[in-house]
Amino acid sequence: MYDVIIIGAGPAGLTAAIYALMANKKVLIFEARSYGGQIVNAGVIKNYPGLPGISGFDFATKLYEQVKSLGGEIKFETVIRIEEDKSVITKKGTYNAKAIIVATGASKRKLKTENEEKYIGRGVSYCATCDGNLYKEKNVAVVGSGKTAIEDAIYLSDIVNKVYLINNKEEFNVDKIYIDKLKGIKNIEILLNYNVVRINGDKKVSSIDIVDNTNLSKQIELEGIFIAVGQEPQNDIFSNILELDEKGYIKTEDGVHTNVDKIYVAGDNKKKLLKQLVTAESDGAIAATVAIKEMER
Repeated sequence: MYDVIIIGAGPAGLTAAIYALMANKKVLIFEARSYGGQIVNAGVIKNYPGLPGISGFDFATKLYEQVKSLGGEIKFETVIRIEEDKSVITKKGTYNAKAIIVATGASKRKLKTENEEKYIGRGVSYCATCDGNLYKEKNVAVVGSGKTAIEDAIYLSDIVNKVYLINNKEEFNVDKIYIDKLKGIKNIEILLNYNVVRINGDKKVSSIDIVDNTNLSKQIELEGIFIAVGQEPQNDIFSNILELDEKGYIKTEDGVHTNVDKIYVAGDNKKKLLKQLVTAESDGAIAATVAIKEMER
């Protein structure tokens, strides 16, 4: 029997573990893939207070090592489901706890266009800061309508020959300051009201087919496409027990409690205003603190 089982070893989950371990609780963390979550893909973290310039991998590794040094137990197992009695079922066994913190985060949303899966890692990328340097002096596209897409386009404009910024809407869903940043960057071409319908290539990407809202199509020759169309929560395995909203995020009225007693949520797998590293850690700290107080009560 564990005091707290945490599902997910991203910043929210690892921070929750640190707070629970500091309270002398027996903690088990499950992670299906690798520790760190999405932050490991960040080349440089620029907006984390007090640590500007640290890489995402280094930051995640420091969190992981801190959890291990405090005695935290981490199992790299895939969770299949959880039950109301606070049992966690994985592919290898069943584990029990007094409280569960769900911190599975979110993943990059796919464009779901033809050949997208086929060319992942061969011209299709979801992280401009990770893979941008692979396309020096080449032509690339960025697909998306939000802040990330614009930031990716601006970042890539200093590396590549040309950036096609493709938005399937009439305008971008960002503040004017981001649009102003685009002005004057000569190697960024904005294409509004266009959908990417096919990615072409042989061993790697060589072009994309796009169609506008009048059904006019054209082909763009390029070597890379960066997809920045948002995130999707990793909550499907909890739908048997936890209430999810229409987009798959865990419902919570106060940001911590789920609809099941002693099961809590932390991180990007719940609906919230700001999805950043600092807020993920805050979520983890609060979830662990609330769980411990209610457990001791």
